[in-house]
Amino acid sequence: MADVMHETGASAGLLYLIPPGDRLLWLSVLSGVSRQIASPWSRASLRASTPVADAIRQRRQVWLSSQEEVARRYPQLSLVLPYDFALAAGPFLSATEAWGGLALLWPVGHPSRPSTRRREAVAAYCRRTAHVLERAAARGRPLLPPDEPRYLPASIENADPDRAVAALRFTERLSTGCCSLDLDGRLTFVNAAGADLLGVDAACLLGCPPWEVLPWLVTPSSEEGFRAAMVTSRPTSFTATRPPNRPLRFQLYPDGSGVSVLITPASPQTVPVRAPLPEEAVGTLGLYHLTHVAAALAEAVTVKDVADVAADQIVPAFGPQGLVLTVADEDRLHIVSHRGHTAELISRFDGTSADSRTPTAHARAIGTPVFYSTVADFQRAYPGAPRYDNRSSWAFLPLTASGRRIGSLALSYEQPRPFQPAERALLSSLAGLVAQALDRARLYDAQHTVARTLQTSLLPPRLPVIAGLDIAARYQSAGHGMDIGGDFYDLIHTPGTVTAAIGDVQGHSTAAAALMGQVRTTVHAHATAGAPPEELLARANRLLTDLGTELFTSCLISQLDLARRRVRLASAGHPPPLLRHPDGRTEVLRPPPGLLLGIDPRAAYDTLDVPLLPGAVLTLYTDGLVEVPGADIDDTTNALAGRLAQSATRDLDRLADFLVSHAEHTAGHDDDIALLLIRPEQ
Repeated sequence: MADVMHETGASAGLLYLIPPGDRLLWLSVLSGVSRQIASPWSRASLRASTPVADAIRQRRQVWLSSQEEVARRYPQLSLVLPYDFALAAGPFLSATEAWGGLALLWPVGHPSRPSTRRREAVAAYCRRTAHVLERAAARGRPLLPPDEPRYLPASIENADPDRAVAALRFTERLSTGCCSLDLDGRLTFVNAAGADLLGVDAACLLGCPPWEVLPWLVTPSSEEGFRAAMVTSRPTSFTATRPPNRPLRFQLYPDGSGVSVLITPASPQTVPVRAPLPEEAVGTLGLYHLTHVAAALAEAVTVKDVADVAADQIVPAFGPQGLVLTVADEDRLHIVSHRGHTAELISRFDGTSADSRTPTAHARAIGTPVFYSTVADFQRAYPGAPRYDNRSSWAFLPLTASGRRIGSLALSYEQPRPFQPAERALLSSLAGLVAQALDRARLYDAQHTVARTLQTSLLPPRLPVIAGLDIAARYQSAGHGMDIGGDFYDLIHTPGTVTAAIGDVQGHSTAAAALMGQVRTTVHAHATAGAPPEELLARANRLLTDLGTELFTSCLISQLDLARRRVRLASAGHPPPLLRHPDGRTEVLRPPPGLLLGIDPRAAYDTLDVPLLPGAVLTLYTDGLVEVPGADIDDTTNALAGRLAQSATRDLDRLADFLVSHAEHTAGHDDDIALLLIRPEQ
């Protein structure tokens, strides 16, 4: 990572890994920007609209050349980082896995479009990293993301003691104040003139952000100036007035290791007039974090989505060491998300009565936040209560939406915390955002359950058991949106033959699901009567054209002759089936192409007849298994054939799970998936 940043001239880098079996990107290595600024993106869903997630789903690099382009394509990112910078994201991909990705930042001023050399450097780095990650996983020792991202310091020349002493003496001779801040804004050096201008002893400042020690620096411009300098890697400046009336100008010069600051007296005319902020005012960063959480919650759809956003965003951004999110259901409080607590604590309090004498139940019952700044405060309210996980302060926030108390949010901290009025207001606003999102998500989940129940009721409840055949089927919904899809499959056993049908009605709606039910019923009825594949499609096609529907349907019919060990295939615009031969060789079968159902009542369908030997696996699927944004459908179909060939398992259920889970991991799971595997026994 250090090499690719040096080669491309990047000022900051963020490296993400995907833990095995997870659907989250974990920030694992960080350089050139503070953990605090990067905290909103410490965890990100692979389905989220972020540059790295998009690069992984689309299997290509993402380049953003300006603030305008960032705002247009990623408005949520632009809200939190409203600065001018360029960004690139690249995925770590192997033939069958997505391992993570990289984001690099540059100050604007580089060429508006990335050079070929820079693109190739990022691509080469991503290939090498994917190879390292794949090799480690193959050896049974996968590289897992750390709980906290590792910081990669900027490379610096070996310090020369003589030069260091000379530089120190130089700064001490200056009448201009100068100081140095690390990437988190903590002061690491200040010369005598700087301490004099700030009006405080240098020892009081070292190790702390200046605006936390000097109340008069608690202004939007000071914290914002530091953030802007760090993100854009360009000099910035601001002015502030030291009481009673001494204006000072601060000039910030950033690089990958921190910020150098020059402090000089300023003319009173250059200082904007602002109302003084209270000492406990919420900083600019806190408001940006609140904005980011609000935007992330707006994109959350299900209760699980809301719970994941709350846990993954609140803990790194707002500073608690523990979080517990509970939802009231039938007079019980159920924990839907937690961070930083032991399994023992969670199991003890999950499902407790809504009327129990616990802080979470109490905050929900009274409808107002409850804060305990110290252990003593907590124990006065709950004498004899044990102290869990060495926490020293707590905030219990009710979740209220549309006048209904739907749950509570508990935050815990390792150190005593005063909970100043501004922080209480910020946390209360945070709880309000979570409550609104949670209330909306619960309604969605209820409606979604009804919709999915309707859809699955239109699919066969079980497949027939047929002597001489191994069969496995999977149906996987897209996992987002209220509308239901029209993917279907069926298996019809008649004497001497087995007819397998799979199809996909255009669109995602109850109309699509209803039409899917009609198509499946038509195919099932005529297959039971012994119609051949081409006639099954012709009759289903006439039904759809007679109905006058505006929805078209793809369909594939496979009719197996068990005695002759052959299969006849007919297709109405459906993705081609795959056949893995007994020796492992896999091919894409190409039945004669036919029109989608519902277009032309006179359409005719031809067939392809191929052998189906014992031990061969016939694979029928819908396009959700192979469609990847930005990728050629023939390439992804061939890749699916490659995965089918590579799998050594003889268990069809495990093979079906492997194919579906891989599609979820690489394609972003943007469409429903239906899959049917058929293997004649030896």
